Amino acid sequence: MGQVCPSVVFRACDSYQNPLGKKVTAFMTRQTVSALLSVWIAMILFVGASCSPQPEPPVQTVDTGVDPADLAEVTDDVEVPEEPALDPTEELMPLDEPSEDPVLDPDEMLADPATDDLPSIDLDSMDDLFFGLDEESELEAARRPDVIFVPTPQEVVDRMLELAEVTKDDLVYDLGCGDGRIVATAAKRYGARAIGFDIDPERVKDSKATVAEMGVEDLVEIREADIFTLDLSDATVITLYLLPDLNVRLIPQLEKLKPGSRIVSHAFDMRGVKPDLVETVEGELGSQHTVYLWTTPLQKEEVDDSWEDDY
Repeated sequence: MGQVCPSVVFRACDSYQNPLGKKVTAFMTRQTVSALLSVWIAMILFVGASCSPQPEPPVQTVDTGVDPADLAEVTDDVEVPEEPALDPTEELMPLDEPSEDPVLDPDEMLADPATDDLPSIDLDSMDDLFFGLDEESELEAARRPDVIFVPTPQEVVDRMLELAEVTKDDLVYDLGCGDGRIVATAAKRYGARAIGFDIDPERVKDSKATVAEMGVEDLVEIREADIFTLDLSDATVITLYLLPDLNVRLIPQLEKLKPGSRIVSHAFDMRGVKPDLVETVEGELGSQHTVYLWTTPLQKEEVDDSWEDDY
């Protein structure tokens, strides 16, 4: 078998010498150009779509049933008042002159630099300005009750009077008498004289009604008064249902009681004074009530106030 010259094979496969190779090369060139043109056209279309203005949304109109021509006629009929023209001859308040009102004039509100004295102020007029209270109203505001009214259960009332050993010879003072049940019970059960004190007119009215209902008006008196202003020296039994700090506030008055007088309190003790007896009384529905008893002269005890230093 004869040998084939390499140069012959090369020429046979060369695209420029082989007719089939020429066709393949021409076809590939046309496909490449066509693809590049497609990409170029697509880019032109994309850029043009991005830069073109977006259409505005349609404006929705509401039919009000009013003819614009009619609305124009109504508007023409409306008269607009004209502002009065300034009178150039009218005298205006000079801005550099101080006001006669000390509230509006800052200079009048400052202390005199020569004497360092503050300007005089009418305190009565200031009270009327800010509070609008007369003397009677101020007195009523100062005499409001220190506690809200909560009635003592009857079984607790009975035990308080038992612990105080009330007799017909005693004079019972109930400080903050509420509905009057303690003084009325003392008179009804033991025949003792009793006086109930309360600062609230409504409670005074309730107490008088209780006294009348129990038929002990001849032994019981109800007074409207501030208990912290009372002279308690005539009483032999004092009953309390107040808060602890109010009990302590009463100590100077209680120390003036005659020796052997009894003080009995529902629920609250008297800080700094040692009780003779502390007892728990069971009320309705199993409620527990603490009763404290003291006898004069009061037995003072030391109170640890060190915990207050932390506050």
